[in-house]
Amino acid sequence: MKSYAKHYKNLSVLHLDAHADSRDSYEGTPYNHACVIARAREFTKNIVSVGIRSMDSSERANVDKKKMFFAHDVHESGKWINKAVRLLTDSVYITIDLDIFDPGIMPSTGTPEPGGLGWHQVMKLLASVSMSKHIVGFDVVELCPSEHKAPDFLAAKLIYTLLSYIHAYKPRSRSAAKSSRA
Repeated sequence: MKSYAKHYKNLSVLHLDAHADSRDSYEGTPYNHACVIARAREFTKNIVSVGIRSMDSSERANVDKKKMFFAHDVHESGKWINKAVRLLTDSVYITIDLDIFDPGIMPSTGTPEPGGLGWHQVMKLLASVSMSKHIVGFDVVELCPSEHKAPDFLAAKLIYTLLSYIHAYKPRSRSAAKSSRA
């Protein structure tokens, strides 16, 4: 995220996760999975978090509740996607922790939390972001493979579907459009 923020001056981060990950330090280090968004805030203030359902009390002061979509609110309303997308700038980096999903469909994470989002909710959000914003990069983290293979396939399908959205909705340059007509 640091490198992207250097290149894209008005970068937003779309943070899909069960956890706020906004601790200043955890287990004696500021470079820990529980500190990722705190480190991202050092490079951009525009962070939109979706799916949050677990947060340490020390994180409350560090989060912008206007840019945080708790899972229980997402489940109760259908208007959250448009609101979340409007909060993003034109250049977006997406970080996806697989525990965004309900453990019923994604049990293979290091820190599963009940009450997560469903596949279609996440795909609608990613499609909407892809249609209206420039996704400059993304990561997918926290797959803990087990004897059950369905979560591995969910992670793989998530990655290739997001890549497909990015490619399908990417504005074509005028020169590319002219050469395709020839």
